[in-house]
Amino acid sequence: MFFLSAKLDLLEKRCQELEALLCSSEVLTDSAEVKKLSVERSSLEEVVNTYQSYRQIEKDLEEIESMLKTDDDELKSYLDSEKKTLLEKKQKIELELTTYLLPRDPNEGKNVMMEIRAGTGGEEAALFASQLLRMYTRFAERKGWKAELMDVNSTGLGGIKEAVFSIQGKQAWSLTKFESGVHRVQRVPDTESSGRVHTSTATVAVLPEAEEVDVVIQESDLKIDTFRASGAGGQYVNKTESAIRITHIPTGFVVACQDERSQRQNREKAMRILRTHLYEIKMRKQIEEQGNLRRQQVGTGERSEKIRTYNFPQNRITDHRLGSSFHNVQEIMDGDLNELTESLRKWEQEEALKAVS
Repeated sequence: MFFLSAKLDLLEKRCQELEALLCSSEVLTDSAEVKKLSVERSSLEEVVNTYQSYRQIEKDLEEIESMLKTDDDELKSYLDSEKKTLLEKKQKIELELTTYLLPRDPNEGKNVMMEIRAGTGGEEAALFASQLLRMYTRFAERKGWKAELMDVNSTGLGGIKEAVFSIQGKQAWSLTKFESGVHRVQRVPDTESSGRVHTSTATVAVLPEAEEVDVVIQESDLKIDTFRASGAGGQYVNKTESAIRITHIPTGFVVACQDERSQRQNREKAMRILRTHLYEIKMRKQIEEQGNLRRQQVGTGERSEKIRTYNFPQNRITDHRLGSSFHNVQEIMDGDLNELTESLRKWEQEEALKAVS
């Protein structure tokens, strides 16, 4: 704990400075500065209060140590019990304080862009991809987030080859970032007459949605094409060239969007997707330059990394990072991901603590 004390002392001192500044007449007349300093103080209060509780426990333990010299056996037994309780509290608070001081995720607070693609398994993989899309959409609804479909390429039997959608809301990134990777399903497809279990996969990518200030895109770096949107036929066929294809010339990255009825709306969505992918490239470069702590925390995030298996016949979902299973497949597929995401957040903290210890 000694190696953290210096950092915690500085945070406590800064919190005191902020309290003094927020009482000064110079700051009180500047509403923008008041807001800025109030936000900073609010972010420090919890860790400072926890640190103060920790120091109080240390003082109480010192007093108990001095009192244990007594010859009164009954009092000594009581003090031993109190000491044990305080040591347990101290250990718990030490872990909390260490967690507070872990490097912050630079994407904390961001909305997300999610991409789902059918993998191996033909139409069964496409159906599974469609169910994953529904699962995340339902999860967003449970959290009170806004889920917006950006683009989708459907199959004729209700599956999807790929889908791109955004999720906007508090803790959207924090609670979905663990979903990147290969999701494997084991079940008997509806089309399987012999009852044989098939294994199929779908890949999920979760990206922090970039703001315009995060990535600057030059118009001269873009090649923009328009085309007619494809559809199910009849009234759904777009008779105008409202679909947009944007190619980012420096990287060769291509985004197509045809979900909306107007060119302007499709262009806006395509630019959001492009901006997010360019931000991902930027962040990956930073990770490589700064070391692998972030990679250790949440894995590589690569689509080739198998993260979870959904075994329907045995009503079991196994997360391979946790090394544990959850026996509520239907509830999870209906968007009840709370237990799973909470377990993954704890796992992330444990991995981060290992990396800095």
